[in-house]
Amino acid sequence: MIGLAIGVTVAGQSQSRAPRNAAEFDELFQRIKNWGRWGQDDQLGSANLVTVAKRKQAVGLVKNGVTVSLAHNPLTERAEDNSNPFEHTMLRGFSMDRYAVSYHGYAHSHIDALCHILYKDQTYNGYARADVNTEKGCTKLGIDNLKNGIVTRGILIDIPRLKGVEYLEPGTAVYVEDLEAWEKKAGVKISSGDAILLRTGRWARRAKVGPWNVGQSAAGLHASVAPWIKARGVAFAGSDDALDVTPSMVEGVTLPIHTLFITALGINLLDNQDLEALGETAARLNRWEFMLTINPVPVTGGTGFPLNAIAMF
Repeated sequence: MIGLAIGVTVAGQSQSRAPRNAAEFDELFQRIKNWGRWGQDDQLGSANLVTVAKRKQAVGLVKNGVTVSLAHNPLTERAEDNSNPFEHTMLRGFSMDRYAVSYHGYAHSHIDALCHILYKDQTYNGYARADVNTEKGCTKLGIDNLKNGIVTRGILIDIPRLKGVEYLEPGTAVYVEDLEAWEKKAGVKISSGDAILLRTGRWARRAKVGPWNVGQSAAGLHASVAPWIKARGVAFAGSDDALDVTPSMVEGVTLPIHTLFITALGINLLDNQDLEALGETAARLNRWEFMLTINPVPVTGGTGFPLNAIAMF
């Protein structure tokens, strides 16, 4: 995703529920963290919740054989939400080519490895920064730990559809009551091993009004949802932006959801997914659960990778 230096928390903004500040955030982090839950040497985090039984359940959801890509086409033009355009260079008589992309940020569909975000100089499972993050890559928790791929039940959480709007306005926070209202409307219940995908309508809004600085203003989850996410056993989480509501509503903490999910809970995040076609397909079929496949290239020590996750109904 993004480095922790990006984004600004607005002082004095409305902060109606905890965590409201760095002290409350730290209490929440310490209370919910999964460090040691799967052993002191664990490098998979909440991916451990994707069991054989969960994979079989996911495969059993395939009824129509319809596939939907969750990847947004690479953005090659510099824009307010794309400071690192995707580069595609043709080589050798135009029969070969080269790709270059700095994918963390708000433009490119990608997955974050568990070594990507740290809190108080520690990664997920309490490893020290100096022991993990090196100039040659992550010595632990790299994206190569997902080499065998992930097959699990995916659930689309379509909050604009819940609220009867085309998209959420930037800065809109999503709370536990919204998630539970969506479960009731969709007739699904999030359970252990699931991957959740939050649609805010970011790409629909971009198509209508143009790009904006998503790093400074975006709809997303409020930090208060983290205990609920842990209790439900969410294994992976993603969104059509960076999942965090921005500004964060937690004074002194820029990316609380990224920090709580990746560093405390050990949940890999799928950022900047394009959920428009998925939403349309799910609505047409009236099915909000599907088999989800996540297969990043296993770069040794990588902090993540560009991703083309696939939903199959």
